[in-house]
Amino acid sequence: MDSKGRFITLEGGEGAGKSTQARRLADALAREGVPVLRTREPGGAPGAEVLRRLLLDGEIAWSPPAETLLHFAARAEHVERTIRPALDAGMWVVCDRFADSTMVYQGYGQGADRADIAALTDMLGLRPDLTLVLDVTVPTSLARLAQRGSAADRYESLGEVFFARIRDGFRAVAEGDPARCVLIEAESEEDDVARTILATVLDRLCDPSSPPPLVGLGRGADQGRGEGESR
Repeated sequence: MDSKGRFITLEGGEGAGKSTQARRLADALAREGVPVLRTREPGGAPGAEVLRRLLLDGEIAWSPPAETLLHFAARAEHVERTIRPALDAGMWVVCDRFADSTMVYQGYGQGADRADIAALTDMLGLRPDLTLVLDVTVPTSLARLAQRGSAADRYESLGEVFFARIRDGFRAVAEGDPARCVLIEAESEEDDVARTILATVLDRLCDPSSPPPLVGLGRGADQGRGEGESR
């Protein structure tokens, strides 16, 4: 491993396992001595966490343009307060959702202007080094949400038709940017998905001339921010 920071994002629909896999990847990196921060969106910085509550609690029926701008306000704060300082310090940042989620949820899912979302993304001036798009079928999403037993946030409660649009949107994003995105089949057992993710990170981001790192896949201590499935 060199000293350069890396920015890895995990994306996907409801119940795809992003939070679990983000934690497992961050733990694997940390066990090998890689300085790592695990974070999430919306949220990841104090001001962004305030906006997260406004976006997810369901008390306000935001219009798609307003919701888009709120996500980007939270994201701008997250980038400036958390992500960019960590990358500048040589840390690897593992983030549960980033700008692709706004493109998919608000663009493909709610009909917000995708060109505007792309322009706002460009304004951030930060592009992930690798985006892992976890793909599950809509029935799997519904079944996993039902198994949680906790109250659904406003995105989780939008239902089957919306989930189908979300899945199609994430697949379109991954297919449209293969240099950055890798589509991960996430229907498999958690350990199998973790192995696939780790192999992908090794292939895409690690120097092939270096000794093979990251051999451990056990569950270590959490790193960074973010608990539970965020969207």
